Order: sequence, then structure tokens, then C-alpha cells
Amino acid sequence: KSARRSSWSRQKFDLDAASLQQSIGLAEFHDRFPVSGNFELLESDLINGKCGTCFKPLDDIEVHELGFARNLCFRGTVEVIEKKSKAGILSKSAIASLRQIVGLKETIDQPLIPGLPDDLALRCLAMISHGYHGILETVSRRWRKLFHSAEYSNYKAREGWSGNWLFVLTGASENQWVAYDPEADRWHPLPRIPTSHPDQEHLGFSCACVLNKFLLIGGTYGARDQVIPHQTALTTNEVFQFDPFRKEWRNVASMRTARSHFACSVVSGKVYVAGGRNTSSGGGLALAEVYNPLTDKWEDLPPLPSPQMDCIGLPYDGKFYVLTDLVGLLEHETSVVFDPSDETWLSVNDTWPFSRAMHLGIQVLDGGHICTVVDWGGSSIETRDVDNREWHHRGLIPPVILPDHPRPLEVLIMDLVLRWEESGTGKFNIVKLSTVRVCNPLSLPLRWREIRPMCEPAFGSILGCASMETRSF
Repeated sequence: KSARRSSWSRQKFDLDAASLQQSIGLAEFHDRFPVSGNFELLESDLINGKCGTCFKPLDDIEVHELGFARNLCFRGTVEVIEKKSKAGILSKSAIASLRQIVGLKETIDQPLIPGLPDDLALRCLAMISHGYHGILETVSRRWRKLFHSAEYSNYKAREGWSGNWLFVLTGASENQWVAYDPEADRWHPLPRIPTSHPDQEHLGFSCACVLNKFLLIGGTYGARDQVIPHQTALTTNEVFQFDPFRKEWRNVASMRTARSHFACSVVSGKVYVAGGRNTSSGGGLALAEVYNPLTDKWEDLPPLPSPQMDCIGLPYDGKFYVLTDLVGLLEHETSVVFDPSDETWLSVNDTWPFSRAMHLGIQVLDGGHICTVVDWGGSSIETRDVDNREWHHRGLIPPVILPDHPRPLEVLIMDLVLRWEESGTGKFNIVKLSTVRVCNPLSLPLRWREIRPMCEPAFGSILGCASMETRSF
């Protein structure tokens, strides 16, 4: 194949008529594509609905003589033609014939990877991480079709090759989730969630990854700008699931109780939720339930000992911990814990040296270490020892350097920094960042490195975040 451009964006591709005749049979070839000599279809002429050689209207391409002994220029124009067909420029039969020609040209003697059988080539391509897919789709039309095909997604799902994902939603992205591939060091936006409230802000939800699926659970939908005063927010029980193999969202079974700002954790392959609030429970919820992704069903659990609102969940030692917004205060040094083995709740004495209001994030790392980012006059990394359950200071998050600001910005709050004005009046502006920095909190001294910034439209406050690693089941 060769291509050249001119002032009318001409695209020219060599096509050997003998190969076509050998592929589909000489008689069928002449029946479908009568040969009348060399000619070229120009992109500009196709848009105008005329043949590039005789300038006859292509109202019915099946009766129009299409001769191609050497050259045919139409690739990349089919989508444009389809748009024009809606305006009545081209008939449906013309579109069908053009698509038939394009498909025939792309598949003649063209393996997925030259020198490899297609089954082995499929296995090789299925092992490529999702961050590279956008680039690889430009290699050929067949590769693009493959990456969007059920054959490809089913193969990856059967092997369990989901890849590693970091899912992020920011306050400025208007419910548009983005994903990061650490292998490719690339961010890409996810498809829009098929919610019935696309124009409203989604807050108070929980998100979790289980069995190679990403779940977005519950939350509250409210107006982004309070144009209508005293507008009531809607608390939902909806659950959306993102499939990393098909790269699409779908609804799964809804929770039995609508809730927001609730505790949520994955324990032993199931999703546990408890507490929270909705419009009918001013003092919080005591209801709890569990989701089994294998059966797509929710089941009720014994209620919490007391209603809890604005709480978070933590999976630890095979149990479901519920931390309320009062954790860390001297009179509330207990955690509520659910043990799935006997389905009972109990309160345990647990020392948390900082309140929930200071937590910017909390995560259980490999080996059972609990890690949290604490904001108290400066953001720091704190970890909890597995054996003696004592907390240790690991280090500070380094300041942010802006090229147009004279000093480091030391206050970092969920990807927001305070930019102080130089006049010394104590005024500041809030700067929203897309910068991403990572470190291993268990390795001292902390070694921070900057990775690729988040892609558009993501920047600013992190509303939701979850990670997924390849697991074979």
C-alpha cells in the first residue's frame, strides 16, 4: 500500500486486480466489479457523490461500472460517505457496496502479524496492556476491528488478563472517569456512565474492584450549580460495573437500600457496605448488606450496633472495619468490625491518633500494612505496623513547584494547592493540578517520582479512586 496527499486530501492505494480475482473467483469478480479500465475514486469526489473518473453520480454503485486494474482511492472516506448518505447524497446500496470493497481489500492475504498464525497472533496481542491500545488501533483497520471485537475481549477475559488499572474521578471532570496504565504510563478516559443523571454532580459514592471488575456504588446526585435554590439531592442505590475487557459500563443489581457516604470494602471476593445516609434517615443508617459478583445479588446483613453516617470501610485480617467520622477522638477510640465467618458485629479498641477529618486516603497494602495520607499543617504519609499496631511517620509529601510562583507550595490537599499572593496580605488562590506523584510508603527514605499527568478532563480534587491488578481465577 502507498499513500500520497494533494490539495484535496487525495488518498491512493494500490490494489492488484489479479489478487482479487483469485480470492473471490473470476466470474464473481466481473459480476460484482465490471472492469472498464484504470480509474481512481478521489476523496473529494466521493464526498460530492460522484465518480472520480467519469463524474457520474454514484446513486447506485452496483450498476455503475467500477473498473480497477491498479488503483482505488476510497479508504478513510466510508465514514464520511455514511454521514452524507443520511443527507440523501448516496443510497444504502452504494454504502453497502463500498463497505464490501473496503472489507475485501483489508482482508486479502493479510494476517494479523506477518509470519505468525492468527491464533498465536491473537494471544500476543491479548497480552498487550490497555494503555497501548489507542496507538495499536492505528496500525491497520483489522487491528482496530480486533481490539473492539468480542473475540478479543472474550479471549482476555478467559485468560484473566485484565491488566493493571488505576481508576480516578476528579471534581472538574463532570462524572468522566479516567484510567491509568502503569505499564504504558498512559492515561485515557473511560466511556461515559449510562446514568439517568448525566448533568448532575455525583458525590458520596463508593468504588471497589472485585474479580477483575470495577464497581461504582450508590451516592448522591445533585445540581452542580445551585440555580434552583433548595433543590433536593437524589440518593441512589444504583450500581454500575465497568468491564476492563469489553471497556464498557453496564448496570448490575442495585443495593437494597439507597445510601451515600457509607463504608464499603471488598473481603474474600464480596463487597460489603454499611451505614451512610439518605433523605429518609437524618441520623444515619444502621443497615448493612453484601454483594456477590458471581451471582449478581445483594443480601442483607445484621444491622450495625448503632447508626453510622459519613463512614468509611477498611478490609483487614479478613474482616470488615467501619470507621466513623468520630474515629480518632479520645472518647471514640473504637472501631466497629464485622466478621463474615459468624456474621456478627463487635466493637474493638483501636487507637487512631488522627481523626477521620484529617484522612485524605487510607489503603491496606500487601502484608497487612495500613497506610494513610494525613493532612495536618502539611500532608504526611503514616503507616501502621502489622505486629504491634503502632503508627509510624514515614515522611512528608514534597512541595509543589509552579513555574510562575516564587516559592514552593507546601499545602497539598487532594491535588489542590494554596497559592499565596505575593503582596503579603494573606490572600491565596486555589490551584487545581493534574500532577501525579508516586512512592513506595514501605521503603525508606521515601523516593517520590512524577508520572504522566492525568489526561483531560481530569484535574483537581480526587472524588473517587480504585486500583485493579491482573488476577487469574
